[in-house]
Amino acid sequence: MMNRIKRGLTWYLIGAMCIIGVAPRCFAGFSPSEVMTLSPAERPQELQKLQKFLENKMVRERLKDLGFAPEEIRIKLDSLTDQQIHQLALRLDEMKVAGDGAGVFIVVFLIAVLVVLIIYATGHRIVIQ
Repeated sequence: MMNRIKRGLTWYLIGAMCIIGVAPRCFAGFSPSEVMTLSPAERPQELQKLQKFLENKMVRERLKDLGFAPEEIRIKLDSLTDQQIHQLALRLDEMKVAGDGAGVFIVVFLIAVLVVLIIYATGHRIVIQ
């Protein structure tokens, strides 16, 4: 009797996980109710931020590989609307170009400490000759 219940529960959980795994991710957020405009002082600052990003060596080489000339990029930047410039500047603020090495260091350090604690708790000794 107990074996049948376990088997039924197992198949139920397998089916539930398959259904949950198939469901797509949905992201929701607030949408602005009015058009954002840049003040005359903000536009040059955000253009400068975009130009500084585009002057990065890796970005410049990637754009060159894609076939964009520096003149074309400058012309395209000048033709952007205030809203497009603002959106690009916000996305640049959110993006980390080279990533964060501190997070990787902390994870590796915590794993090493955990391994040492487990070895110490089990009474084993490591001898390096």
